[in-house]
Amino acid sequence: MLPMTSPLTAAPTAVKQERWSPRLWGTLLVLCAAMFLDALDVSMVGVALPSIASDLGLSTATLQWIVSGYILGYGGLLLLGGRAADLLGRRRVFLIALAVFALASLLGGLVDSGPLLIASRFIKGLSAAFTAPAGLSIITTTFKEGPERNRALSIYTTCAATGFSMGLVLSGLLTELSWRWTMLLPAPVALIALVFALRLIPHSPREDSSGGYDLPGAVTGTAAMLLLVFTVVQAPEVGWTSARTLLSFLVAAALLVTFVLVERRSASPLVRLGVLRSGSQVRAQLGAAAFFGSYVAFQFIVTQYMQSLLGWSALQTALAFLPAGVLVALSSTKIGGIVDRFGTPRVIAVGFTLLVVAYALFLRISLTPQYAAVILPSMLLLGAACALVFPSLNIQATNGVDDREQGMVSGLLNTSIQVGGALFLAVITAVITADGQASASPQATLDSFRPGLAVVTVIALAGLLITLPGLRRKRPSTTESVVVARSTPSDTTGSTSTADSTADSTDSTDSTGSTGSTAKVAVRD
Repeated sequence: MLPMTSPLTAAPTAVKQERWSPRLWGTLLVLCAAMFLDALDVSMVGVALPSIASDLGLSTATLQWIVSGYILGYGGLLLLGGRAADLLGRRRVFLIALAVFALASLLGGLVDSGPLLIASRFIKGLSAAFTAPAGLSIITTTFKEGPERNRALSIYTTCAATGFSMGLVLSGLLTELSWRWTMLLPAPVALIALVFALRLIPHSPREDSSGGYDLPGAVTGTAAMLLLVFTVVQAPEVGWTSARTLLSFLVAAALLVTFVLVERRSASPLVRLGVLRSGSQVRAQLGAAAFFGSYVAFQFIVTQYMQSLLGWSALQTALAFLPAGVLVALSSTKIGGIVDRFGTPRVIAVGFTLLVVAYALFLRISLTPQYAAVILPSMLLLGAACALVFPSLNIQATNGVDDREQGMVSGLLNTSIQVGGALFLAVITAVITADGQASASPQATLDSFRPGLAVVTVIALAGLLITLPGLRRKRPSTTESVVVARSTPSDTTGSTSTADSTADSTDSTDSTGSTGSTAKVAVRD
């Protein structure tokens, strides 16, 4: 049994923030830069697609793979990336993946063919699948659990949200010069971050791999995620009920079942299934999928609405999203304190409520722009929701988890985010094109958008409902121990253990503010 400490709730007046050293700030900023680049790269390419198609002579079917290629590499390999960070060393994995990201960015800006551009995007997604969980696990193992980690995670995740928002603005500006600049921009930034990372990121120990590497789990898990993301991305084009789609889903399901069976019997599993016995962990994973999936789908509809119906330019469309990005950026240092005081379930619930209102308000759009009455209020509510929900989900998913499993949990969380984004975007695409009248007239196009916005609102509402059970958890006293399940021999064989039966008690930690005095956490080993 390995003891570790976890801050539990006490009076807010007892909190004393520790001053971070310049090196610690430098480490956090380097990790934030990498996360910013990952998010930036996802959003920048969308505005540049028409220019890419014109310059390289690409069809619509080929063009969508410039986006889907990144998603496929990112979402398909996150589980492997998270576990690799634990087994091979977080610093090593982060540095190598960041270097690959920089080279792929350079390649993407220089190529002159569609297949090479798609290949560079897949490589970038693959490298991001390793930098994202490695970076998050470096933070959760460098900053101690409680107010310090919450503060660091709020800044880190805010950088991701800001990168996603600012990517639209930067893409609108850069595309005016050339679409190649949208591909090239991340390369020098990644190289600068790499230079500082070599000096600042602390060395991390590797997990003991004497039990062997879970190669069958790595193969089946990675294959299952790649096939699932590929099928979801392709379904709107080939048909959700086509034989190809149904067969792909069947094979993906079979691979996932095989993966679960392998993990239950592995001595060194890629994903320890015991972590999913915690209700707070499951809510964090499902909430992340609903949050990011609804946001990506909403942005897709709004971008189409502003450009195809209102006739706005790419830059005007990007500037419309700017209030949300600014609000997220300004709140970066505040969210950690809010979580300390109210706990993640309350903060997430409030954030999802704002998200539902923002999406529902946008249902009032018409063929004439209603900026002050609809668009601006929706964007401000959206920014406030992102600022509250995204950091809190990361805090909830990583709290109470042993350092040796932070990479694994980070990989799980990012997988939920990416699969949620791919799945719900595909669903929304199918909804708004279901009647085949999107090009008939402006009014028909608008009418096709409304069901999509309604579904987006329902997805956000589902995220809120997923969060609500966490509000009913009893707040533990400051002398109460919190048991966090850790792998045991019986864990890996699938039988029940004492640790398993108490794993769900980590629910109580997500309903507390992480401040004040400390209590021991028994980590089963």
